[in-house]
Amino acid sequence: MHITTTPFNGLILIQPRVFSDGRGYFFESWNRQKFLDLGIPADYVQDNQSGSAGNVIRGLHVQLPPHAQGKLVRVIRGAVLDVALDLRRNEPTFGQHFSIRLSAKDHQMLYIPEGFAHGFRTLEDDTVFFYKCTSSYHKDSERTILWNDPALGIDWGTKDPILSEKDQVGTLFQDFDSPF
Repeated sequence: MHITTTPFNGLILIQPRVFSDGRGYFFESWNRQKFLDLGIPADYVQDNQSGSAGNVIRGLHVQLPPHAQGKLVRVIRGAVLDVALDLRRNEPTFGQHFSIRLSAKDHQMLYIPEGFAHGFRTLEDDTVFFYKCTSSYHKDSERTILWNDPALGIDWGTKDPILSEKDQVGTLFQDFDSPF
């Protein structure tokens, strides 16, 4: 496994070692001890998977403490534009976002620590997105930051995505009182 740090403290790209031959491929997507050895949290309590049509945006979602979640995300089929928004007030990257294209073809994963809002846009039909969480879902702790808040300057590559009702009415970043 190869890790790449980002300008955001704790936000880590992970490229697993992929073994390919005429039959297909194999890779280890998670190994608790290897992750711990690399300094990546490895205590997960919940796995989530979503399937989406193309041009769907899910997010930007965050869970508040004490139910805050770290997430290990990857794409099983298709591709996404993955976005992490830093909500940690004491970090120099507070209010800034990181975005990256993740696909089933590149097998790259992203570890998103607690204190980030997270979202993604599907770039292909029938995209399957998978993530491991360090805390269980807690409905009353979930918040949504408005995906297209102009103050964030996120280029989603679309102006007319498919959105849930919840994601259409998220909170503006300036109105979100971050507990992180």
